Amino acid sequence: MMRIVRLPEVKAITGLSRSTVYERIREGQFPKPVGLGGRNVGWVENEVVAWIEERISVSRGPQK
Repeated sequence: MMRIVRLPEVKAITGLSRSTVYERIREGQFPKPVGLGGRNVGWVENEVVAWIEERISVSRGPQK
């Protein structure tokens, strides 16, 4: 099941600020939000978690 998370939860999960989240979206370095109607947006939780896992993998370097 897909879960949509709103910005406060994205910030808590990633440790990023609002401005950093949107800056990375503009740069193509963070998952794009999903429009929920009006000015409301959310993120697919699995995409945010995958982004975090990728960051961890990159920071750890190649595994032996």
